[in-house]
Amino acid sequence: MFNVTRRQALAGGGGLISSLLLPQRFARAAAGSTLNIAYNVNLPSFDPDVGPSSVNPTIQAIYRSIFDQYVGQKPNLAFEPGLLTGWGWSDDKSKVWMDVRQNVVWHDGSPFTPDDVIWSIQREGKPDGGNPVSFIWAGIDNFKVDGKRITADVKQYDPVLFKWMAFLTGYVLPKAYYEKVGPQGFEKKPIGTGPYMVDAYEGNAYLRLKANPKYWGGKPAFETVVFKFVPDATSRVAEIESGSSDVTLEVPYEEFDRLKGKAGLKGVVTPISDIGQIFITNGGVMDDKNVRLAMCHAVDKETIVKRLLRGHGVPIATLEAPEYAAFDPTIKVAYDPALAAKLLGASGYSKEKPVKFTIQTTRGFKPKDYEMIQAIVGMWRNVGIEANIEIYEIAKHFELRMSHKLAPAAFYNWGNAIGDPTTSTGFAMFSKSPHSAWHSDDLDAKIGPLWGEKDEKKRIQGWKDVDRYIAEQGYILPLLQYAQPILYKSDLKVTPNVSGALQPTLVSK
Repeated sequence: MFNVTRRQALAGGGGLISSLLLPQRFARAAAGSTLNIAYNVNLPSFDPDVGPSSVNPTIQAIYRSIFDQYVGQKPNLAFEPGLLTGWGWSDDKSKVWMDVRQNVVWHDGSPFTPDDVIWSIQREGKPDGGNPVSFIWAGIDNFKVDGKRITADVKQYDPVLFKWMAFLTGYVLPKAYYEKVGPQGFEKKPIGTGPYMVDAYEGNAYLRLKANPKYWGGKPAFETVVFKFVPDATSRVAEIESGSSDVTLEVPYEEFDRLKGKAGLKGVVTPISDIGQIFITNGGVMDDKNVRLAMCHAVDKETIVKRLLRGHGVPIATLEAPEYAAFDPTIKVAYDPALAAKLLGASGYSKEKPVKFTIQTTRGFKPKDYEMIQAIVGMWRNVGIEANIEIYEIAKHFELRMSHKLAPAAFYNWGNAIGDPTTSTGFAMFSKSPHSAWHSDDLDAKIGPLWGEKDEKKRIQGWKDVDRYIAEQGYILPLLQYAQPILYKSDLKVTPNVSGALQPTLVSK
């Protein structure tokens, strides 16, 4: 069995990974039982590899219920076998190899084959195919199959390739079925190899799943799982308190603290790999370095975590959480309102003549997200910044971000379950990434060479240097590492997932 520590799982490079045989088994629950989950977001699409929703970390729990990924992840983020039982690089990094799991069937009963893996990677790698990170998957080509082993040539070396196979858009879809029914047919009746099969779906209302009796990882604990789409946090509290749902997540922390000890309920709150941050979009007043730095120095993150989040969270200064491979605790951005006012004054702004812009935020997507932004706007006002708050749904955020039309400031929750700096700082800040808000040549020049750096020590130090430069320039405003609150009925057992994905396979009786 392949065992690594959490740190090793997060920090490991793209080296040889082998002898991976079996996944972590699911806990068991009473047969024929139903699990009702009051979920915090809707499901925009059943395609886990294409479109803006495919890179939304929050809906990965749903995707992981229906589909399987190339590489799996345990709740502590350690990598484990998925539809690949082994994978790695040739010694000179010119080729990759992947061993495909045997005796797996799709939900329609047809066999899973190496061709499904190859087709999925090629589909994900098409530059015009709708995959937001197609350049990751396009880095390997010229596939060959020998029994259960696939080999491919490396067109462009990416040290994070196999980590991506356990991350966003890293799902395997059925080649023959998809080509038969097409994208629209797949949306109407999606199939995967995952632990659950789609039984019924009502957009913006619910998704009902049935256990896959032929799942290669063993039949899951619950016969039926219902994801109720409840974006409003107050409504999720009502769902769990009334008993209408068995488990929910991302509720306000004061409600979590109130309900976790109530008869019939339990709760767990755990630090996860998500970072709350404010994107800064270049252009207009944000091209003024003094304004950006003033925004950063005016925010009292410690007070926000202590008072608004009741201590549940870790203030941070970069896009690297403490568990990430490139975390550097020496990078600090002090809370200094006097410095913030001085910086604004140097650019001609003051409380009497404030700099003005719009900040966008979700409301109820994460605990106290809107309230945090309200508090930050108040802190800004005290130094000479007047920000108008605009509320949007998370789906709208993705739409605006990928078209580079976000407001000058925009709150977002960045998930990085594989903990690599490319999937935090890299994709959030490199202008050629579809996920960045800040675009500038100076930053691109520092990030660009790191994408293909083969020396792991040099690569990680390079990302630390980039994080320091970003903090010095005020190109983004990181706020905190989140702690995820989960409430559930006391007769259940819930295994928290450091990725934040509340997967039904991690709940049992």
